[in-house]
Amino acid sequence: MALADAHVVLVGCGGLGSPALQYLAAAGIGRLTLVDDDRVDVSNLQRQTIFTPSDIGKAKAESAAEWVRRFDLGLEVVAVARRVGIENAADLLSGASLVLDGCDNFATRLAVSDACVQLGIPLTSAALGRFQGQVANFAGHLPDQPCYRCFVGDAFDAEDCDTCAADGVLGAMAGMVGTFAAMHAVRIVLDGLTDLGRPQYGTLHLIDGLAPSMRPLRIAKDPACRGCSAA
Repeated sequence: MALADAHVVLVGCGGLGSPALQYLAAAGIGRLTLVDDDRVDVSNLQRQTIFTPSDIGKAKAESAAEWVRRFDLGLEVVAVARRVGIENAADLLSGASLVLDGCDNFATRLAVSDACVQLGIPLTSAALGRFQGQVANFAGHLPDQPCYRCFVGDAFDAEDCDTCAADGVLGAMAGMVGTFAAMHAVRIVLDGLTDLGRPQYGTLHLIDGLAPSMRPLRIAKDPACRGCSAA
């Protein structure tokens, strides 16, 4: 029942969000809110696996929601074709059990993280750069736990970060990282209820697709962090 009762907000329905969404839906997450202001482009199709040529030009959030409805009519899904920013993040994320962020810019990631801390919502963060992936669970609203801003600092409060479209990425690599992010999110939802394991808040998992290998790194809480220092 924990999965069916959960409300997951997925920020970004692209290369990471697509496989994450497929496995969140397959796990039976009862309520999904899909947030993405982009539209499907032909260049997306090799890694954004929920889209087909017939979706080109459509809003990603709407097309992703249509995929969910085709997959399982029992799941509640809402599409939000808007960009998340500091001015609307709290409203868009309010009421979530968990946020999974797979977007492609730091400004949005930091706005999402700060809102999660403010609202007391756990965050699964996933990122991808060519053959390296990063996945971590954060609970910056808890006094002893870091937030995403503790990890990257304030220097990246901007739109100028690399993207999969600019750098190039294998679809299978996006699938690997997005699927692991979905697994990590399920750990939060089922924390203490199964043998799946704890959420591992504050542990960054570095995924090397060339080796291949995975290495965990512990992120320290920054006592001066403006996102969670008051938590």
